[in-house]
Amino acid sequence: MGKKCVCQEIQRHFLEVAFNRLKLKSEQRQLLLSSFRETRVTIPVCLHQDGDNVLQTFQGYRVQHNHSRGPFKGGMRFHPDVNMGEVRALAQLMTWKTALVDIPFGGAKGGVTVDPKQLSESELEELSKRFCQKMAPIIGVHEDIPAPDIGTNPQVMAWMLDEYSKTNGYRTGVVTGKPMELGGCAGRLEATGHGVAFLADKAATKMSLVPEKTRVVIQGFGNVGSHAAIALSNKGYKIISISGSRGGVFSDKGIDIGLALALAHVHETGALMGLSGTTAVTNDELLALPCDIIVAAALEATITCDNDDAIQARLIIEAANMPVTHRADARLRKRGVIIVPDLLANAGGVLASYYEWVQNLQQFPWERETVLNRLEKRLNKTYDEVCEFAEQQKIDMRAAAYELAIKRVDKAIKLRGF
Repeated sequence: MGKKCVCQEIQRHFLEVAFNRLKLKSEQRQLLLSSFRETRVTIPVCLHQDGDNVLQTFQGYRVQHNHSRGPFKGGMRFHPDVNMGEVRALAQLMTWKTALVDIPFGGAKGGVTVDPKQLSESELEELSKRFCQKMAPIIGVHEDIPAPDIGTNPQVMAWMLDEYSKTNGYRTGVVTGKPMELGGCAGRLEATGHGVAFLADKAATKMSLVPEKTRVVIQGFGNVGSHAAIALSNKGYKIISISGSRGGVFSDKGIDIGLALALAHVHETGALMGLSGTTAVTNDELLALPCDIIVAAALEATITCDNDDAIQARLIIEAANMPVTHRADARLRKRGVIIVPDLLANAGGVLASYYEWVQNLQQFPWERETVLNRLEKRLNKTYDEVCEFAEQQKIDMRAAAYELAIKRVDKAIKLRGF
C-alpha cells in the first residue's frame, strides 16, 4: 500500500472511532473531514547540471483543512514522497492538534515533491521563493501561516518571508520558524523535541519509571529526535540507541548525548555510523531492542504490524506524525503498551509557532525561558486533561485526544453557523 493510502487510512480510522463515540451525524462528519481549499501548483526551477542549465518542474501542494477556530496553520515539507493524499491527512491532523492544545488556529499542511539534498543552496532558494510566489494569494498573517517541517528549516522560511514581502510589505508574522534575526522565536528550534521530552518524562513518572534506570530508544535523529534525545539525557534518562535515515547506533552503556558528541559526529560525517563507543544497528533492530521507552521521531507508518511484535518498550512517544499505524496501535495497546499520541506528543512545535506569531503581532519578543515555560505549562495542562478524560471514559489516550479536539472544532463550527 502506498504512503498516500497509509496516511489517509490511519487518519480516517482514528477519526471514525471518535466520530462513532461522539455519535456525529453523517453531515457533521462530512463537514469535519472536508478541506476548505486544496491547491496544487507546478514550480519551474532552473537546475545547474554538468555545466548546463536544465529547467525542471516540481509539484507543490497546500491543503487548508479547517479555520473555524482561527487562521490556517501548518508546516511546509520538502520530501520526495510528498503528495496530495499525505498533505490532506496531515492538514486534518493539524486541525485536531491546534484544537487539542486550545490555540486559536485551524489546520493546514503543504509541501513540494523534491529531495532537497539533491539541490544546491541557490536552487533551493529559487524553489522556496517560487513556491511561496505561487502560494502568496492564499497565505497571510491572518489567513494561513506556514512553518518548517521535514526537509525545510529557518532559512527556507526566511526565503519565503522575503518573497512574500516583495508584494505584500514586510510581514514577519506570515511564516513562523524563522531565524531570530528576522523575528523568529527564542526556543523555537528545539521546541518540538523539548515538548516530546517533557511529556515522555511526565508519562514515565506516572508509570513509576526512574530516569537513571530507564532505557530509551530514539528512532529518527533530525531536529525533533536530536533535541528530544538531548533533553531526555539532561533529565537523566539512558539513551541506548539512536537512528537516522541511513541507520543507527547502539550502546548498552548509553550514548553520550549530553555533550552533543552524536550531533557533532553527524555534522562531520553525515551519518551516525562510526560513532565512538557504539555498534551499528538497522532501524528494525533498533525497534526490537530491550528498552522502556521508544521515541518515534522518524516518518509516518514506521511502526506497523510487520514489526510491532518485536517491540519490547512499555511506552511509545509519537514525536513524528502518525508513526504508528492504526492496526499496530490496537495490537500494542492490547499488550499493555502506552502510546502518547502525536496529536499531543509533538504539539510543542505548533505551540512555539503560536508564541512566535503572537510576538510578531505585538512586536515584542520574549525570552527563551518564557517561551519554554509557557510551552511546558500548556502541554502539562493538556496532558492532564487527556489522561483525566481517558480514565473517565475508559479509553486510550489517542481516543481521548481526538474526542476532545473534535468536540472543540465542532462547537466552533456550530457557533459560527457554517
